[in-house]
Amino acid sequence: MKNIIKAEVVLLFLCLTGVAVAQERNDVIKVYNEGAKAIQTDINAAIQAFENVIVLSEKVGESVNDLKQKAMQVLPGLYTKVAAAAYNEKKPASEVIAAAKKAMAAAEKYNNATQKENARNILLRGYYQMGTELFAQKNYADALLVFDSILTINPDYVTAIYNKALIYAAQNSSDDFEKTIDLFLQKVKAQNDEEKIKQASELALGYFRAAGSQENQAGNLDEALSLLDKAARYGDDKDLFYFYADVYNKKKNFDKAAEFARKGLELETGDAEAKAKYYFQLGLAQSGKGQVSEACASFKNAAYGVFVQAANAERKNLKCQ
Repeated sequence: MKNIIKAEVVLLFLCLTGVAVAQERNDVIKVYNEGAKAIQTDINAAIQAFENVIVLSEKVGESVNDLKQKAMQVLPGLYTKVAAAAYNEKKPASEVIAAAKKAMAAAEKYNNATQKENARNILLRGYYQMGTELFAQKNYADALLVFDSILTINPDYVTAIYNKALIYAAQNSSDDFEKTIDLFLQKVKAQNDEEKIKQASELALGYFRAAGSQENQAGNLDEALSLLDKAARYGDDKDLFYFYADVYNKKKNFDKAAEFARKGLELETGDAEAKAKYYFQLGLAQSGKGQVSEACASFKNAAYGVFVQAANAERKNLKCQ
């Protein structure tokens, strides 16, 4: 009799246990279904529901492992959707960055490489948005920190490198500008991106040409030449040749001055007034070399626009006919 009673108790226990397990699974299913339904209308609610599925599954055990795995598969994508929506809806950069970081953490936690990469790309866009906003506000120090954060994540994010170069140019930080624009050019040349190569080369040429002109005006001729030489590493243009001619005339290196004045004339396709400055520098070089008749002809061609008075004064000094 005792054995019969004992067997009945065990059977009842097993039945009750089975009922309890079934009920617990139903509870997890209910929460899972709530998450699945919320995906269409409220992604954040769906995320919370699927996170709850995982928490409940840890308590219930193996009977709900299938639901747990499904929740773990879907969560990284949902976090990424939240981050993408923040970016596409032009939310503040800080909000985009925070959402992208959550998405990356979820992808890492649930071992989803694809969504981790997607979240990483959104994070980069968020940082870039923040960096450009700070740059527009002339908050250069913080903008540099943000662009450096981008490059820590992706060293080949060339637009961040270019924007750093723009900041250093605005700060007149010559050495940092040169290193950064050279790094940018190195990377875009490896990509055979001709448009970006041209853009960066023109920026660097213009920066060092202007810096050389300023040193020339200040009377620092050796420094001016050094900067013009740096400009020439990025290409040639008629204005660069003009500044070379001006500096070399001041240094009484008349052969070099004449050479660059002629190079400028070759590139200048404008009218007589546009060509006047090159003829003026050529005339100075020829005068310095004692080539009076040639200098007189050059100064005659220089007597246009703002060079009229100076060219005529030189002609008068040379007693030109």
